Amino acid sequence: MFETYFAKLCFLCPLIFVAMFIDSIAGGGGIITIPAYLFAGLPIQITYGTNKFVACIGTAFGAGNYIRKKYVDWRIAVPALCGSLAGSTIGAQLALHLRPEILQICLMIVLPFVALFMIFNRSFGDENAEKSSRSFRFVIIAAILIGLVIGCYDGLFGPGTGMFFSLAFVLIERMTLIYATGTTKVVNLASNFAAVVTYLMAGVVDFSIAIPCGLCSIAGCLLGSQCAIKKGAKFIKIIMIVAAMLLLGKLFIDFLEI
Repeated sequence: MFETYFAKLCFLCPLIFVAMFIDSIAGGGGIITIPAYLFAGLPIQITYGTNKFVACIGTAFGAGNYIRKKYVDWRIAVPALCGSLAGSTIGAQLALHLRPEILQICLMIVLPFVALFMIFNRSFGDENAEKSSRSFRFVIIAAILIGLVIGCYDGLFGPGTGMFFSLAFVLIERMTLIYATGTTKVVNLASNFAAVVTYLMAGVVDFSIAIPCGLCSIAGCLLGSQCAIKKGAKFIKIIMIVAAMLLLGKLFIDFLEI
């Protein structure tokens, strides 16, 4: 497909930058990056290993931005992370027995409603939204359950995990959207780290692609997280709607190919 290594990088690097810019705000970067690596000619296992490595590097810098600006709620992030690790393990086991087509159909039904909800609910995730009066026990238990359920989805299927975490943190934990986004990045980073280690041990990371794409991932995540911090909930909602529509389009194409 690409005659030279330079041509391959010229194709991949801008896409990785855009994908990780979106991912650092709303999640869903893999919707763009995985097809891009495959189109560039990487084998499927190398694609997944390289993608996870590149995404994890960028996410670390994006999460660092949110942490530095104090937009991470650690009392929610830590229990959600624990639940996510358990849930992703369960999801990976379920993936061996369940047909992913069923989940694809459910998501194709749900995602348009998610987008419409964010479009018409103007106060969704705003700073002046009603503050939570829920007990500490409720907050912790809810965070564990959110991590468990969405982590299970991540292990079973995956695309849009960050977006669903942010939505759940806003709707259930009553977080503002910027705090939900920052907390989501920390949860995602930690839960993805084990996968990166596994791919590295298996030797399925192409470093000749991963290093330059990793630099683009860092740039995209730093810029995306900075834009989210500066522009706030309205900007994040726009990017989340874009991510939801991208995921819907990918699911529809995958479903037609079944």
